[in-house]
Amino acid sequence: MGVLQSVANLVEAPGSGPANVHAKRTGYVPGSPRRSLAKAVSWRFVGTLDTLILSFLTLSLLGPLLGLEPASHAKNAATASHIALAELVTKMGLYYLHERGWERVRWNLRAGNGGRHSDGHGRSVAKAASWRILASLDTTLLAFLFTGSAMAALSIGGLEVITKLGLYYLHERAWARVRWGAARGV
Repeated sequence: MGVLQSVANLVEAPGSGPANVHAKRTGYVPGSPRRSLAKAVSWRFVGTLDTLILSFLTLSLLGPLLGLEPASHAKNAATASHIALAELVTKMGLYYLHERGWERVRWNLRAGNGGRHSDGHGRSVAKAASWRILASLDTTLLAFLFTGSAMAALSIGGLEVITKLGLYYLHERAWARVRWGAARGV
């Protein structure tokens, strides 16, 4: 059984579990775990593509300046692919946990149609910043494991802060427009 199927099997039936108890007490029902999983998958696609491109460009253009032996484009592409594929695995789990953690934080939510919420801009910025810290540490560690160079790892991890903050904010704003599985009762 795949990881995604395992995670999907953990999703509770509507009207059961801790979210239902919390709703009876406060009137707030967090977003569904399926929504969190869908957001994790969509972000991972965007994030992995960014890491692949950024790692390749960093290794190809800056590698020798960072103390790496000059390498062919094929070798740099292979190393960038290893970093991106490893992060595909680590970040799926990390993102899901990050998203579920934010479901517990009710700050800067706006009531929307049908009793569902949407994230305010401040919430999207805070989520982007907290995710970026966690994710950049993960990417930096993976880049170090695959390149053996602290400078290359810090360069890849540092540059992705810039690209991914913007991409993540746009991802959150896009999901703020999607009502499916969103929290209710803000």
